[in-house]
Amino acid sequence: MEAKTKIGIVGGTGDLGSGLAKHWARAGYDLILGSRNREKAQALAAELSTQTGGSLVGEDNLTAAKRSDVIVIAVPFLSHEAILNEIKPALQGKIVIDAVVALVPPKVSLVQLPAEGSASAIARNILGEDVRLVAAFHNVGASKLHSGEPVNCDVLVFGDDAAAREEAIRLAEILGTRGIHGGPLANSAAAEAMTSILIGINRRYKVAGAGIRITGLAPDEHL
Repeated sequence: MEAKTKIGIVGGTGDLGSGLAKHWARAGYDLILGSRNREKAQALAAELSTQTGGSLVGEDNLTAAKRSDVIVIAVPFLSHEAILNEIKPALQGKIVIDAVVALVPPKVSLVQLPAEGSASAIARNILGEDVRLVAAFHNVGASKLHSGEPVNCDVLVFGDDAAAREEAIRLAEILGTRGIHGGPLANSAAAEAMTSILIGINRRYKVAGAGIRITGLAPDEHL
């Protein structure tokens, strides 16, 4: 992926979306933060541009999707379907990385996968086969992304398009994490379920951003 590829983050004003944006902006990518509130996105983009020295602008979600080459979906599960339906026309033929987890408040530490099997399965049903859909970044703690400390975890990347998975892995490695192919999109249900478990671990052990590590691989191995 070229350094000037435009990455749109739908839900870019949230904790996860803005945390990802910080790292990618510092690495030289052009970022478009999408939000339901364009003014909020613009204000945060200006703030992060100052912090990172990077190129960030704010737009509404649909415009962010239209103007981007790669789109990351980082919205709450409760608004996931509505936002996907809204931006669907702008996503056709593009790589879309869905980071949404099926968390159902108030019991977010309880695994509650939807009838479809996962948030990414819902996304596939809505978006169709022309979107190069990948699922990733489910288990990355937003607090770690914002802290400036090493994220120190692995990122499992799922998708039926091998080249699109590889693009997501490259973006994962910019965070200081190790991207690992997790197989087809259907497997993302495992990472989504693990998110609830990690939330429970955070609470029980009073830590921030518990993550996962895959053992048995060489430190730089993701293939």
